Amino acid sequence: MNKIGALLFTASILISSLNIHSQNSKHAPCSSKEYKQFDFWLGNWEVFDVKNKLIGTNRIVKMPNACAIQENWASIPGPSLGTSYNYYNIQDKSWNQLWIDNTGGSLELKGKKINNKMILKSTLVTGKKGAFYNQITWTDHLDGTVQQLWELKDKNNNVVKEVFRGTYKKKTN
Repeated sequence: MNKIGALLFTASILISSLNIHSQNSKHAPCSSKEYKQFDFWLGNWEVFDVKNKLIGTNRIVKMPNACAIQENWASIPGPSLGTSYNYYNIQDKSWNQLWIDNTGGSLELKGKKINNKMILKSTLVTGKKGAFYNQITWTDHLDGTVQQLWELKDKNNNVVKEVFRGTYKKKTN
């Protein structure tokens, strides 16, 4: 009886530990669908302007062991370089970007995905030329391209200036 009891006890512990492991792997950090909303931007890209002229390359990667996406921009011709870190904030259910470039510029954005668009916006920035918001929208197109549109908007959310418009096409090599 003691051997059977010990065997049943050991089996129940083993089954319990398998269930706990199974539950934990189902709820692994950064595995929910929200964390995958910006995955359409992942890849090695060539970026073209509105005249279909190559203006840069961008490598977008998921960071291993971190709930973040890293952007690695290089303009053509150089030397403009920049990196952004993008992450989903589960507390306020927002996407966030911190951009830093090689001229000392930086930009912080927050927003969400709406349909096939990731729309991120800064807080109101006040400078010599007035007060404005930076808004960047990435649109996921059915043909596999991504359009990035960076606009400056006034306090009433009217577009003041288009800063950047680029079409991302996956590198073929």
